[in-house]
Amino acid sequence: MAASTTSRTVLAIDLGAESGRVMAVAWDGEHLAVEELHRFPNGPVEVRGTLFWDFLYLWQEIQRGIEKGRALGPASLGVDTWGVDFALLDATGHLVGNPVHYRDARTQGVMERVLERIPRETIFAQTGVQFLPINTLYQLMSLVEADAPPLAIAETFLMAPDLIHGWLTGARVCEFTNATTTQLFNPQRGTWAVELMESLGIPTRIFPEIVPPGTRLGEYQGIPVIAPATHDTASAVAAVPARGPGFAYISSGTWSLAGLEVSEPILGPEALAVNATNEGGVEGTYRFLRNLMGLWIVQQCRRAWAEEGYSYTYAELTEMAAAAPPFRCVIDPDDGRFLPPGDHPRLIQEMAWETGQPVPETPGQVIRCVLESLALSYRETLTRLAEVADQPIHTVHIVGGGSRNELLNQMTADATGWPVVAGPAEATVIGNALVQLKALGELSSVAEGRGRVATLPELRTYEPRPSSAWEELYARYKALPTRTPPST
Repeated sequence: MAASTTSRTVLAIDLGAESGRVMAVAWDGEHLAVEELHRFPNGPVEVRGTLFWDFLYLWQEIQRGIEKGRALGPASLGVDTWGVDFALLDATGHLVGNPVHYRDARTQGVMERVLERIPRETIFAQTGVQFLPINTLYQLMSLVEADAPPLAIAETFLMAPDLIHGWLTGARVCEFTNATTTQLFNPQRGTWAVELMESLGIPTRIFPEIVPPGTRLGEYQGIPVIAPATHDTASAVAAVPARGPGFAYISSGTWSLAGLEVSEPILGPEALAVNATNEGGVEGTYRFLRNLMGLWIVQQCRRAWAEEGYSYTYAELTEMAAAAPPFRCVIDPDDGRFLPPGDHPRLIQEMAWETGQPVPETPGQVIRCVLESLALSYRETLTRLAEVADQPIHTVHIVGGGSRNELLNQMTADATGWPVVAGPAEATVIGNALVQLKALGELSSVAEGRGRVATLPELRTYEPRPSSAWEELYARYKALPTRTPPST
């Protein structure tokens, strides 16, 4: 495609579990330039034991960010967020209560009760999604089981980004990539898993049309609103700077989403056995991946130490981890005890003690244990996914905020044996923008956009350094008696 004679700017609104941003991405036909316009905190609000998201606050901050971007004459804007969480609207289009945070305790035991009614194999065959207690399916089932009034009142179900898009334009639709995170989407039929919903008593009437990424939804104060790949990981993967096949990716942040890009969902028993998920991507692709606990554990450790009066930065924690002795202990970062907020340093120490390993005492030892364990989790996950997909891996791309962690990047290369290309850190924002630019006719394909991302100067390659110590630690990791089997 010929280079544009003038620069075009789009606004990418990215809501994460810790913060939200309104970002400007400029494109001149050759180069991408990212500018932060407005950043604001995000997180759960607890009311009488329930964790909520504060979407009215988020809406207010998004409007402020868009206003700051007006001077740039944006050609469009679009929103991406995390997956699984949703809003219910009444007949007038107003919220039926505040959207609940996926880490809320309302789903405890729900997945197990659902699996007593419908076999795991049946649910996976219809949805192809990893079994996690936070999934939308189990959040909705908690309402069904409680005969909750909001579900009876609701007229429309919208995922988190669809709610913001609805407030911007009035559109009441669900975008494809986020809809696929619900465990309520049938990838074989390309629509909602109606039979599954009906068998569980979930009202199918509330589920709207599903639209693909790149759909123009309307306008907000004269600015076209285009649905990007609204699931933040889908946007991040769209910006993976791969120049061909044979790559794996890790979208590294609060969660680590590790997987492969495939042309069709993989729904066989082998995929079920590794508890893989098939989430929608751009241009008809699927993301064959597993959701891993990620840097959430580091975040919770930092919060716990701050409550004790020790306010470490992430950079300081990484420096202390780099200086700590390697290969002392290993944990299962995906153990269910790490899912809710809590005293994660104590939980890590308990797991080390339970498994007869040296108990990490200092912050550096604790974080070193977490990072080494994450690297081993990446190795196991990517190895098993590549075997199931029969898709070789030559390079691992780490994108997102976690790609700035040079220690974890090198550990991942060393633990997996594959070269690691780290960056861009703003992959989600860039991928959001690439879909908008394609919809505007500025790019011919995502592949063209990825080629431009591959030229960004921030990218860095980490070559693996083979070591018997990593092999010994991996054997200890796989032998952990507390480790959650991949199929559960």
